[in-house]
Amino acid sequence: MDGKLNVYVDDQRRCPDGFTLARSAEECLLLLESYAVHILSLDHDLGWGEPTGFDIVRHMVDRGWYPDHIYLHTSSVVGRFNMYQLLYASKPEHVALHNGPIPDALLLELAQVRSGSKQERLPGSDDFGRG
Repeated sequence: MDGKLNVYVDDQRRCPDGFTLARSAEECLLLLESYAVHILSLDHDLGWGEPTGFDIVRHMVDRGWYPDHIYLHTSSVVGRFNMYQLLYASKPEHVALHNGPIPDALLLELAQVRSGSKQERLPGSDDFGRG
């Protein structure tokens, strides 16, 4: 993951810590073109009359731009289904496709890594540091 970007695509939701926010399909595609991406989390509906998450997926497939992990956090059932089907049929084997949002535990881990507060716990240590 070193040096790779995590990208969160959504026109309304707050961007989780440890991610770069793309509010539009255009912003997302520029990031995918310019950077190696570790995690991509996609919304489907990106504003009335605007290109959708499915449009992003079509461009990714056409250009072969795949991150290591893809999550679909959209609340659009039809949009999620369509994005998942195209990605599943087209992605390279090494790409992990997740049909849902990023798990809370992973979000917490990424936020801790970004803030530098993640510390290794020693065997036998407790929450009070008396380990």
